[in-house]
Amino acid sequence: MSRSWSRTSRVIAGTATALAVLTACGGGEGGTDAASNEPVTITFWGWAKGSKDVVDAFNASHKNIQVKFEEIPSGTAGGYAKISNAVKAGNAPDLVSIEYASLPEFVSSGALQDIGGEFTEADRGKLLPQTVELTTLGGKTWAVPFDAAPQAFFYRKDLFAKYGVEVPATWDAFKAAAEKVKKADAKARIATFFPDDPTTFEAMTWQAGAQWFKAENDTWKINTTDAATTKVAAYWQGLVDADLVHKNASFSPEWTGSLKNSTTIGYLGASWGAGVLKGTLPEQSGKWAVAPMPSWDGKPASGMLGGTSFAVTKDSRKKAAAVEFAEWMSTTEAGVKARIASGTSSAFPAASALRPVAKAAFDASYYGGQDIYALFEQAGTSINQNWAWGPTTGTTNTAIKDQFGKITKGGPTITDAIRTGHEATVTELTKRGLKVEG
Repeated sequence: MSRSWSRTSRVIAGTATALAVLTACGGGEGGTDAASNEPVTITFWGWAKGSKDVVDAFNASHKNIQVKFEEIPSGTAGGYAKISNAVKAGNAPDLVSIEYASLPEFVSSGALQDIGGEFTEADRGKLLPQTVELTTLGGKTWAVPFDAAPQAFFYRKDLFAKYGVEVPATWDAFKAAAEKVKKADAKARIATFFPDDPTTFEAMTWQAGAQWFKAENDTWKINTTDAATTKVAAYWQGLVDADLVHKNASFSPEWTGSLKNSTTIGYLGASWGAGVLKGTLPEQSGKWAVAPMPSWDGKPASGMLGGTSFAVTKDSRKKAAAVEFAEWMSTTEAGVKARIASGTSSAFPAASALRPVAKAAFDASYYGGQDIYALFEQAGTSINQNWAWGPTTGTTNTAIKDQFGKITKGGPTITDAIRTGHEATVTELTKRGLKVEG
């Protein structure tokens, strides 16, 4: 993954200058842990599949630290709001899951502690350097990276064969395949547009070469009207208007039900989606396969959809213990095995050396024995190098999400939603006293 990721890292690193002023208001040095010879209990909030299994394994093998786990909704489904409210109220847990895209937002709001003293250079050396850079802002370390999340297309190979549909390598072919699926079964669709999840759309614009956020010196340049974004928006508007894809909230009962009754036969997701499908639809074992994400020219290309890090909240008095647990989850064979052996996680570790462990722990019989980790490795090398996240992801995505829910044929469009997100972002950055262009 070195070539693409090294280019990506240069873009991400470029945000450090603009974030430096923001990180000055981040959490301070934090408190100290209890005496080292006394057991320490920390609290952890997260939603990633297999988290409880990891906590149970850690607690069983560690006597000096014990973890109390609370499962919360995924970030954009309410998890981030819960974390933010807890931080403001002064009753936040010690450790929280935060996706890379949202980390700058939490750092700039002062919700987190710098963990550079605990997460050392030797510790960081175990992980993919570029994921470390995604968690390094303003010259400080704010989280322990856990995974990368290249895009992938999951499809019902039995129904593709039944309907005579070839797995699409391009977006043009994807549209043609969508038309063929609908013609074969009037109720069936090839995939779903998620009105509640801007991150899936953003990953597709990332794949196409968009660059919404760019930091130059002390100025944030915002561009959501570039050719790549315009192309992706028009394409998906066409699919929605032609009723070639379902429109359901991600992971909702409606979406899950459509998978169960075979009226949705594909899922545009990421590496972690393999575990989601396996855990959600065990009765469909052997019917699914994984393919590279369709691209515009047929050549390998990917954005990154999600990707988890673990951060210590600003008021935690148990920073060292929280980081120790986070590192165990991310950098040890036992931690990765515990998560993936649960059968619900297909995490693609940031620790490159642990990917063979992940592959061995994941039972690929659900996918007919397909080497899905080899596919994820290939997808990872094709992640577009030009994307960077800004410090107002929550504001941006909330505005887009609100508008996505209103999209109808002849009514508000995807382009309208992106414009609203753009305006909300510029307003928020300006409100924070930052220089903005766009």
